[in-house]
Amino acid sequence: MLKTKDLQYAYQNGQPLRFPDIQCGRGEHWLLLGQSGCGKTTLLHLLGGLLTPKSGSVSIGGTALNGLSSSALDKFRGKKIGVIFQVPHFVRSLTVGENMALAQQLAGLPIDKNRIQKLLDRLAIGHKLDSKASNLSQGERQRAAIARALINQPEVILADEPTSALDDKNTDEVIKLLEDTASEVNATLLVVTHDNRLKEHFAKRINLKV
Repeated sequence: MLKTKDLQYAYQNGQPLRFPDIQCGRGEHWLLLGQSGCGKTTLLHLLGGLLTPKSGSVSIGGTALNGLSSSALDKFRGKKIGVIFQVPHFVRSLTVGENMALAQQLAGLPIDKNRIQKLLDRLAIGHKLDSKASNLSQGERQRAAIARALINQPEVILADEPTSALDDKNTDEVIKLLEDTASEVNATLLVVTHDNRLKEHFAKRINLKV
């Protein structure tokens, strides 16, 4: 489902980052561990098609991301990949529901208000449909970000440091939420973190080294 081969990336005037080959099956849950500076977020952005590798390839469901045009990649990413950033970003002028609808539109999909409501209800924030994202609590924003990442039923869900600012109780709740919601759509889940507390939740792990 999610595969990389000989993947490298280089920032301007920086040493190339070389990443191990990855192969994650459909519906599998993986943990990507590594200390700060090892390139975890860079790798997540490469896997999500948000960065272009210096060399090597990323493929999802047999489709090579670097073989797609810019516009085709945008649509593919919208339909097939859900990304949950460490700090959620929403269009501030839009409501939660409108942000969800925008994610469908950008993927070239019709707006499905019923699916939006049902997904928000499953994440216990259905009553926030018409609220601005800026008015949500931290936990509600996390759930809204997860809902947006899942709205188009992606085949791959990428989560960047989703527990870095959370205590143990909330960490357990967020990881269970990610695993449960990924399982509902049989998506491959890859959580990128330096949080060693998550090891007990994931049998499949990838370790990055500086």
